[in-house]
Amino acid sequence: MNDIVIKLQRILKNKNTVTIIGVVLAIGILYWGYNAQINNAVQPVRNIPVATTTIQPRTKITKDMISYVDVAPVVLSDNVIRYANAVIGKYSNYNTVIPQGSMFYTNTLVNEEELPDSAFTQVAKGEVVYNFPVNMDTTYGNSIFPGNKIDIYMKAKNDAGQIMVGKLVENVKVLAVKDASGKHVFENSEEDRTPATIIFGVSPEINILLRKASYMKDLEVELFPVPHGGTAADEGDTQVSTEYLKDFINANTVVINQSDDTTKQNTNDNTNNNNNNNNQGANS
Repeated sequence: MNDIVIKLQRILKNKNTVTIIGVVLAIGILYWGYNAQINNAVQPVRNIPVATTTIQPRTKITKDMISYVDVAPVVLSDNVIRYANAVIGKYSNYNTVIPQGSMFYTNTLVNEEELPDSAFTQVAKGEVVYNFPVNMDTTYGNSIFPGNKIDIYMKAKNDAGQIMVGKLVENVKVLAVKDASGKHVFENSEEDRTPATIIFGVSPEINILLRKASYMKDLEVELFPVPHGGTAADEGDTQVSTEYLKDFINANTVVINQSDDTTKQNTNDNTNNNNNNNNQGANS
């Protein structure tokens, strides 16, 4: 026993031997650590939820929309949802399509109460939302998309019985196109939806003007969209200016006095004067 101890002491006193042992130990530690990291990187994480079908925007996630896969940790980013109970009952966001086979991410799912309407999130400060009724024909075969710029034209019959047409509002940005049930026409790639409403933002003054015009059925008033920069079909006897149309609307409706929050009806004299002046301007 003493001989063994003496031999070990001699070996440990040999610098070359100690160096070799140190190098071997260091290599062993590095090898073990490297293998541990590789195993951790490739050892799959089990039961990660993925979509069994393509999930359209504003869709409630149900149990049958989920399957499970094993995924290598290296492809799992921090925003991947790893547990099904954090997915089921949530909604796909308004601007998100989740492809079949995709994992679920925290920024693509929201609670129902957090689900915004994309149209209302884009209304500019100081503007109000206007819902403009349309159909397949007035949208040029469903060719008006969110983000497009349009002009609003007006067609009506004046006191002389002439049909007049002119541009009432110019360069309006379309925020959304919805069908009769309020669903966004273009957000679902798997359904054919028929346009019923174009949504855009306008100033309070233009909002009131459009609403007044929409009630003037007795004067055969029609409002219709035209792509900005285009021209309306020559459907009238007389082409009139924007100011003419504004005066025509106000001359035939109640005027709101915003200074004292009272309303007054235009007198017949004022109405006739406005109409006479406008007719002269249209015919000149």
